[in-house]
Amino acid sequence: MLRSLACVAALAVSVAAAAQSYPSKPVRIFVTIGPGAAADVLTRLVGEKLSPRLGQPVVIENRAGAGGNIAADAVAKSAADGHTLLMASSSTHGANASIYPSLPFDPVKDFAPIVLVASNPNVLVVPPALGVSTLGELLALARQKPGELTYASGGTGTSMHLSGEVLAMLGHVKLQHIPFKSTPEAINAALAGDVAMTFASAPTVMSQVKAGKLKALGLTSEKPLSSLPEVTPLAAQGLSGFDVSAWFGLAAPAGTPEPVIQRLNKETLAVLAMPELRERFASLGMEPLGSTPAEFGAFVRAEIKRLGEVVRASGARIQ
Repeated sequence: MLRSLACVAALAVSVAAAAQSYPSKPVRIFVTIGPGAAADVLTRLVGEKLSPRLGQPVVIENRAGAGGNIAADAVAKSAADGHTLLMASSSTHGANASIYPSLPFDPVKDFAPIVLVASNPNVLVVPPALGVSTLGELLALARQKPGELTYASGGTGTSMHLSGEVLAMLGHVKLQHIPFKSTPEAINAALAGDVAMTFASAPTVMSQVKAGKLKALGLTSEKPLSSLPEVTPLAAQGLSGFDVSAWFGLAAPAGTPEPVIQRLNKETLAVLAMPELRERFASLGMEPLGSTPAEFGAFVRAEIKRLGEVVRASGARIQ
């Protein structure tokens, strides 16, 4: 018994020491999608402010592919010391649990939640050449050509994909999903007229909308965006209950010492409270969030259930 107590005490001392010296090297944050996408933009903004508070460089690594599963799996299998983190998303810690028949990681058991960072709605955009200017006209065209209208996304299981599935369900139309490897590729397909529409986060399409290269027909959130006041939520255009927003949060490998998790939570909350960061987020159509680790964990479990219902209703599945 004395030996056991000594081991426990030694372990407690080592954990406390590790937390005090944390971080002892650069902190890497894996992003589940390519450069230029919403997750990449917000992670770089947060990382830039987080670095001086941690006293170490914060390095952003893009690991796109498999709906974010590649990045998530890499972090889940990393050392649980707080130096490798994941910008988890509504895909990796939400829809993917139902879309993929199996995952190489468990979004609940293999991660230690740190903090909810931000959310942002998608904007339904169409190329001008499609010849529609309103949601009603788009749905009418879809009914005239059942199954012929295509929509691009940055990958199966992303909020872009789920937004299209919800549009088809609530609008009572049949659409064809065309998944790409990244959000920029999906947007380029819409710009070129290769697809009839896409759902993309506000920061990635605002410039094209304002330049007239794409037409914005509605938001996937229930509330309007101050940065796009002229774009009405789809829920207010006859699609009651339409609310599909991407969300992002920091997570570490399971087993990361609690003092390290608490340090990361504290510093990230301080970053999210910075007026300059909140203004930057608002200009990009993002909403800063914030939470305790426990609140984020409960949120993830609820999202897996909620988005799973959407996936099952749509029939979406990766074989």
